[in-house]
Amino acid sequence: MRVINVSSWTEFVQACVEFDGWAFRGQADANWPLQSSLSRYLAQYVEDRATWSAQEQRAIRIFRRKAHNYISNADALSDDLRCVGLMQHHGAPTRLLDFTKSPYVAAFFALERALRTSAVYALNTPALWLNRAMPMASSQLTRDIIDPRAPGNFEKLFLSNKHAVIWFGEPAEMDQRLIAQAGMFVVPGVLDQSLDEILAGYGGGEALLCKIELPIGLRKSAMRALYRLNITNASLFPDLDGLARSVALELEMVWPPQRLTDAD
Repeated sequence: MRVINVSSWTEFVQACVEFDGWAFRGQADANWPLQSSLSRYLAQYVEDRATWSAQEQRAIRIFRRKAHNYISNADALSDDLRCVGLMQHHGAPTRLLDFTKSPYVAAFFALERALRTSAVYALNTPALWLNRAMPMASSQLTRDIIDPRAPGNFEKLFLSNKHAVIWFGEPAEMDQRLIAQAGMFVVPGVLDQSLDEILAGYGGGEALLCKIELPIGLRKSAMRALYRLNITNASLFPDLDGLARSVALELEMVWPPQRLTDAD
């Protein structure tokens, strides 16, 4: 995986020009592996990896049995990807990784609570979309064939935890957060490998993943630039929770204390 080091927000913006049409993910620590919340949880708390697939399927069944009490459209629970996306939306550990079409949205998520060097990952979705890059061990598994939105595919090709592939895309219906964040999901076929490890098994000769490292020193200027672009928690999470979370950034961004008035 190629690593790009930038020293300023301007350099980050310039670096992103190279990745037109790619997808992006921000992480607050550049040393964190590129893996799903479910993979992290299982690796930490469930030692027997042979049970991971069964435990994931059990968690989805439990959610499906009970979630209808809290949602108005229970039909969403019958669609595998929408169901797991709903779980992700409300904080359950899932195999989905959140990506965005915007490098600036990814930078916000990387930097907002960063305490050290953070990272924005760029995924070569054009090469994957056109099947220019394919898993060498299973070259017949094109993006269309593994589409988890097709009936039975999520259970057969992903919940089985046997196929070292990834799929990226959007559920059949997108919620407000996904729309606001220009979001998409990346769905790995195995839980015990990070995304870069899975992609290392792909052929095609193109770079599929790049990491842009953001030193903590550029956070202040970057967050001010993102604030001016209206990339905040309030815009990315268009609900009361997002508005409340956005207040923290206001503590940094508005006016020096001596200039505050009641009108502010």
